[in-house]
Formats: sequence, structure tokens, C-alpha cells
Amino acid sequence: MKSLIFIFSCFTSVVTFCQQAKEIPYALKTVTVYSTAENTDLRLSKTDQLSFKPLAQPTEGEINVFVDPGKTGQTFLGIGAALTDASAETFAKLPLAKQQEFLQAYFDREKGIGYSLIRTNIHSCDFSSGSYTYVDEGDSLLKTFDISHDKQFRIPLIKQSIAAAGGKITLFASPWSPPSFMKTNGEMLNGGKLKKEYAQSWANYYVKFIKAYEKEGIPVWGVTIQNEPMAIQRWESCIYTAEEERDFLKNYLGPTLTKNGMANKKIIVWDHNRDLMTQRANIIFDDPQASKYAWGIGFHWYEDWSGGQPMFANVGIVQKNYPGKKLLFTEGCAENFKQNEYQRWANGERYGRSMINDFNNGTVGWTDWNILLDETGGPNHVGNFCFAPVHADTPSGEIIFTPSYYYIGHFSKFVIPGAKKISSAASRSQLLTTAFINPDGKIAVIVMNQSDKKVVYNLCIGTNASVVNILPHAIQTLIL
Repeated sequence: MKSLIFIFSCFTSVVTFCQQAKEIPYALKTVTVYSTAENTDLRLSKTDQLSFKPLAQPTEGEINVFVDPGKTGQTFLGIGAALTDASAETFAKLPLAKQQEFLQAYFDREKGIGYSLIRTNIHSCDFSSGSYTYVDEGDSLLKTFDISHDKQFRIPLIKQSIAAAGGKITLFASPWSPPSFMKTNGEMLNGGKLKKEYAQSWANYYVKFIKAYEKEGIPVWGVTIQNEPMAIQRWESCIYTAEEERDFLKNYLGPTLTKNGMANKKIIVWDHNRDLMTQRANIIFDDPQASKYAWGIGFHWYEDWSGGQPMFANVGIVQKNYPGKKLLFTEGCAENFKQNEYQRWANGERYGRSMINDFNNGTVGWTDWNILLDETGGPNHVGNFCFAPVHADTPSGEIIFTPSYYYIGHFSKFVIPGAKKISSAASRSQLLTTAFINPDGKIAVIVMNQSDKKVVYNLCIGTNASVVNILPHAIQTLIL
């Protein structure tokens, strides 16, 4: 009986949600505009309150953004960032008041930008002060497994972040490398592969990690199998071909999580760049025994690090070929850190461009890399310094908000987990757009102006439109 009541309740909620999407009298609704723009003081600032007027047929010379709430896509999971050792160590150096300012800025939806996703590393990564694992060297039985290292900085930051987010957040974890004794090259750095004889021990390691974190009161929603499995890095790294990752998933990790009562934990494959993601999806998702354990595929944006073009279309191809699998952006950051370039506007625009295209191609969630770094772009034990949306100047105790923070905020602050992606398209290439309908029926339309000129456009829904101005190199969120 309880099951029937639950099913009826879910059905009623879905019907109500769909009715809201169709029945809102758009011609009577106002549009609230929030803007961030280069060479201005506008940062997620309320800039306009507009209304709709009839517009039967746009003309050829007008610029338009067309939104259709009746055409829905994927369900939105959330937006967030990685809480690495580097982020946690930097956070610990801030004065208490600045720590609270930081937490509010990221996790409070009213006073900040409402992050709802957290990624964290399973033992060390490049953004740690040094390499470490949770076991003694050679301990394949994991009898010495201990997360005491994380209890000093990382776990306290995660707990405070969850509290600042209202007590609930979606957290997933990624390993950069198995312990050195489990690898063919005998070290955690510089690539190498997982030795076959340690595959079960390594699968058990994920279980140990999940249990240890959940014992600390930190729910683990899911894991990725391996960070960047096709990159031999001078930091922690490990190589898996598509077939090797498939076999580890279906023969070890999937069955091991299931055996330990963790079948509900989401397993994300690939966790690397867009360029090779279609091949990885084909190999893993076309194998029924592997695919049944995979929630979806994660991807990064570094295929364009050397000046190439982002491979946004590959995201859409995977979504089209495997509609039952989820797409999650798991890492991206602006490289080549320079302290005098905190306010480099192009960094923010890179976020906006990527997020709009990724969501338009079926992505359910978007995870930035380090949530916080210091004035060196670290700490990082191999000198791989990068930008973060927020930096701490640890000598002064100040925190610095970069354009990337505000660009991300135009999505994370206004799009609520559980929202549905809806159709949104621009009639001219200088504008990029995406849109969502939130569970409360409110619509969030994001519009980004890539050009050097102010643009006047019509926000069109059905036969009604609102005239909107967007400044050069700006991003807006329009709430209906």
C-alpha cells in the first residue's frame, strides 16, 4: 500500500511540474535580469525588470533568443567544485571571518551562488602538498587503511561546506593513482598501470574510502574510476585503455561495490577530455555486463589546452547514442596561473561558453576544479599551478573573486537541482544561450554576449517577447 501511495505521489508531482511548464501565462509575467559585464561594476547584479509584449513574427534584422518551455531535456543534478587538499589547506590559513565569507559565497543560494556538487580526491593528487596514500606500502589486504591525513584539513572543510549548503550536497570522489606497490612502474607519479594481481585489492580500496568518509558523516554519492586515464602526468596518474577500464568495472569495482551493499553508489567512467569520450563510451557502454554498473560518463575540457577548439559535439554524440547514461562535467580550470591576471575576463568567458554548450548537449551537472587556491595558484607538489574562481592571498588574509566565479554563478545560483533543461536558441552567433525550468515553475534563461558590442535582442516565448539589452562581453540570467 505504501508503495502505491509513493508511486501516485511521484506521478502527481510529475503531472504538476509539466502543467506548470505549459500553463504559465508568459505574456503577463515579468522578466528579472541579472548581469555581469566586463569593464563595469556589474557582478551578478540586478539590472532590469522587464515585461512581455506581443510579437507575432520576428523580422530578419532583429536578434532573438527563442525559448520553448514545452521542449524539455535532461534533469539538472547540480553545479559545484573540487575540495582538494590544496583548497582545504588554503582555507585553513584564512581568518575565521573570511572562512565564513568564503563558505557563504559558494554555498548559500541567497547570499552566494548555491553550489550543490562536491568532488574530492581519493588520497593525493597534484593539488596536494605531497604524495600519500591511506595504507602502508605493500599492504594489499588494506589492514592499515586510515584517512587520518584528511581529517586535518579536507574533511573539516567538506563538513563546513555541507553545512553551509543547508546540510545536503552531492559528493563524488576520484582517484589519481593506486598506491605505488599496486602499479607497473612502482610509483604513483608518471603514469604506469594497475597490476592485474592487485585489481581486487584496488576495488576494495574504494569501499574502504566510502565507509571511512561515511563514518565521518560525509555521504558519498559516487566515484569515478580514474582521473584522466589516458594522461601520463608528472603527478599522480594511472593509465587504463578503454578495454582495461571496462574490465576493471565489470569484473572488480562494480561487483565489489554491489557485494558490499553499495550498489546505489554511482560509478562514472572516463573522467577525461571530450576528444576521446565517444570511443570510451562505445567500448564500455556496448558491453552489457560493464554498462549495468555505469551511471554515466565524466569529462574534462583540456582538449583545447594548446589552442584547439573544444569538442562540444562529442558530448552530444554520447548523449544521443546512450540516452540512458548521464553526462557529468567533472573538471575544468584555467591553466598558466599568473598572479597579476586574477581578473582575466577570458577565463570567465571560457566557463560560460563551456557550460552553455555542455548543458545544451545533455550534461546533467558541472564540476569546476579547485574551489579555492592561494596566491601562488597552489599549493601543488609538482608546480602545476592554476587559476581558481576564488583565490586567497594568505599573507593578507583576503579573498579574491575572479570573473570565473561570477560566470559560474549565473548558472548555479539560479538553476536548482531537479530543474529540467528546456529549449533555448539564439538567432545570431554573438549570443550563446541555455535555459531551464525549475521545480517551482520559474524559468532561468542564461544569455552570453561574446562580442565587443552591446546587443539588443528579443527574448521570445511563443508569440510574446521582451526587449533586452546585453553589454559587450557580458553574461545575463533572466528569471521569468
